[in-house]
Amino acid sequence: MGFLDHSTNNIIVDAVLTDIGRQALARNDGSFSIFQFALGDDEVDYDIIQQYGRTVGKEKIEKNTPVLEALTQGSLALKHPLVSVSNEFLTHLPTLTITTSATPVTFSRTSGTSINNVTIEISTTTGVEIEFDLLDAELMIEMNNIFLSISGESPDVIFTDNTAVYRFPTDQETTSDTISTRIPLQLKNFSNTVFNTYSVSGASFIRTYVKITGLNSGLSKTFEVQIS
Repeated sequence: MGFLDHSTNNIIVDAVLTDIGRQALARNDGSFSIFQFALGDDEVDYDIIQQYGRTVGKEKIEKNTPVLEALTQGSLALKHPLVSVSNEFLTHLPTLTITTSATPVTFSRTSGTSINNVTIEISTTTGVEIEFDLLDAELMIEMNNIFLSISGESPDVIFTDNTAVYRFPTDQETTSDTISTRIPLQLKNFSNTVFNTYSVSGASFIRTYVKITGLNSGLSKTFEVQIS
């Protein structure tokens, strides 16, 4: 959802169902139920705070920031969700690290449906445990369903723009200062016609991206994949 023109003192909220939500509602079998919601600050430019300070910067953000219209495409909405933490004395936020065998990650179609293992690590300053509210038991992984998949896993949802979303478990160390997992990223079979359609202009490879997001921490990173 999004806030519409707030040039007056009235606050108008524009709320729409995503395409997936509309499909669930259209089933009309009683299974459709809204049980949670999330808020985000996709439109906010925090450089304004650095430039004008907290007091003036906050006022400029509130009055001058254009707000996006609500989107029905779930894969495009809420890129930067807000995180709630109950500990008011929190001093450290975790960081997310992605380790790959090469940058960008590369696949060759001549090698068949090869697998590249991508290592994900979420950690804090040495000796500081990750706040309980921010422990990510699962990661949300988004990728193009035409080209890539996770070996042995099925996506939770596939959006109309072919973005597949997976929920993938993590491992937590006993010290609670590191969370890690290894994602077996797999190349799919697809035709030469598809390859030629999506290849980079003037090049002989496809460029696509994979996005990793912590379900609790909200940490997010994207890495590039090239398919030749």
